[in-house]
Amino acid sequence: MTDPIWKLQAGVSMSQETAQEVAKIACALKSLSAYVTLMHENEDAPEELQQLVDEGLDAMKKVFVW
Repeated sequence: MTDPIWKLQAGVSMSQETAQEVAKIACALKSLSAYVTLMHENEDAPEELQQLVDEGLDAMKKVFVW
């Protein structure tokens, strides 16, 4: 078995299976963040979407160490 590529924040506990699924969401949010940042530079993305993505990333930071 290989070591996971993610690390939980201190005090966060969940099963490995759950952490793997949540890590998928975190990766998707990071990808969406990069996309929104690129679109925002071109002024094609609404500010509400950027705020939503930022809130999701802040939530993931409470669970994972980036």
